[in-house]
Amino acid sequence: MGADHTRPAPSAPPGVRRILVATVVPLFLITVVAALVLWPRQDREPADAPALPRYHGTVTRVVTEPCPPTPEAPEGGPGGSAGPCGTVTVAAEQGPDAGRQVETPVPSGPGAPRVEVGDEVVLVELTDPADPAVKSYNIAEHQRGMPLVWLAVLFAVAIVAFGRWRGLAALGGLAASFAVLLGFVLPGIGAGQPPLLVAIVGAALIMFVVLYLTHGITAQTSVAVLGTLGSLVLTGVLGTLATAATHLTGFGSEDATTLSMFQRDVDLHGLLLAGIVIGSLGVLDDVTVTQAATVTELAHANPALSRRHLYRAATRVGRAHIASTVNTIVLAYAGASLPLLLLLVADSRPVSQILTSEFLAQEIVRSAVATLGLIAAVPLTTGLAAVVTTAGRRGTTADPADPPVPRPPAGRDEALEALGGAPGPRAGGWPGGDRNTEAAW
Repeated sequence: MGADHTRPAPSAPPGVRRILVATVVPLFLITVVAALVLWPRQDREPADAPALPRYHGTVTRVVTEPCPPTPEAPEGGPGGSAGPCGTVTVAAEQGPDAGRQVETPVPSGPGAPRVEVGDEVVLVELTDPADPAVKSYNIAEHQRGMPLVWLAVLFAVAIVAFGRWRGLAALGGLAASFAVLLGFVLPGIGAGQPPLLVAIVGAALIMFVVLYLTHGITAQTSVAVLGTLGSLVLTGVLGTLATAATHLTGFGSEDATTLSMFQRDVDLHGLLLAGIVIGSLGVLDDVTVTQAATVTELAHANPALSRRHLYRAATRVGRAHIASTVNTIVLAYAGASLPLLLLLVADSRPVSQILTSEFLAQEIVRSAVATLGLIAAVPLTTGLAAVVTTAGRRGTTADPADPPVPRPPAGRDEALEALGGAPGPRAGGWPGGDRNTEAAW
C-alpha cells in the first residue's frame, strides 16, 4: 500500500497549546487596547475650498487644430502651447447638463488624457469667478471604474478557483487589511498620533486577523503570529536607529513635501518609519508561515528528527527563501521609485553624493531594514516551531544516545532513511531488492 499523505500533522500537546494561548491572547488584547487608545476621535477638518463637481460623460466628437503661438515665442517655436488644441464634444450623463452635448477644450499639458470618440471620461465643472452663472467643463481623466471592477472580479475568481476555501479566506483577510489601513492606520496618522506606534499596532491587528483567518487557529499559526510580531517590533527598532543614524527627515519625496503643506501636524519622520513597518508585514508573514509549516512537515515526514535537526533542516529552507526574497524587496522598491531613479541617473553630481542624498538614502534604509527584519524572522520562527512541534515527545534534545539523523539526504537511499523507509542496496543494482521502490524513484 502507498504512503498515507492525508493524515493530519502532529498537533501540539495540551500543555504547549495552553502556553501558546496564554501568550497569544494577552498580546492580542494588548493590541486591541492600544488600538482603542490610539483610535482617531477628531473629525477630519473640511477642506479650505470645496471640491469641484465631477460628472461622467462619453466623448462623441473630437476636433483638433494647430495651436496658436504664444506671445513669448513665434508660431511653431519651442515656446508654443504644449499638446494639441481644439474642442471635444461630450454627452454629459450626470449633473445639470445630463443628456446634453457639452464642449470642452482638448486636454493638454503633462499627463493630460488622450481622448477619442467613444471614450468614457470624467468632466469637471468650472465656474467663472467674475460671473458665477457662467460655467464651463474640462476633461479631468478617463473613467476607470468598470475596468477596475472586472480586474478585481478576475483576481477574486482566480484566487478562489485555485485556493478554494483557503483562497476565499485569503480574500477576507485582504478585505480586513484594507479595513484596518483605511479605518485606523491612515486616520490615526492624519489625526496626529505617533505614526510608528500606529503602524505597529495596525500591523499587529492585520497580522492577527489575516493569519488566523487564512490558516486557521492552530499551534502552527500561533508560532507564525509570534514570529511575525517579534520581527515587526525588531523592524521598528532597527528603522528608528537607521533613520536616526542617517539623519533622515522624511522629506525624501515630493508626496511627503506636498503632504506637509496640507497637514503640517503630520510627523514625516515617523511616517517614514510607519511605511517601513507596513511594507515589511506582507513579506514577513510569508516567511514566518513558511518556516512554521516547514518544521511541521519535516516532523510529520520523520517523527524521529530531534529538535536540533528540525531547526537545522528548516533553517536551510529559510536561507533559500530569504535569498530570493531579498531580491524581491529591492526590486519592489526600485519599481515603485523608477521616476526617482531616472532623475538621479540624469543628475550630474558624483555617484557618492547621489547615494547619500536623502532621496536615495531613504530607499536604501527601507530595503536594508526590511531585509534585516526578514532575516531575524527565520531563526526566531524556526526555533519556536521546533520547540512547539517536539514538545512532549521523546528524543527532542541533542542526546548523544539519539540515533544519528542525516543532514540533507545525498541520495535516494539517504532520502528513504530520512523519511522512515527502507534503504535499497548501495551497489550492484537492485537484484532481489524492492522493485516498486526502484520504480518510484
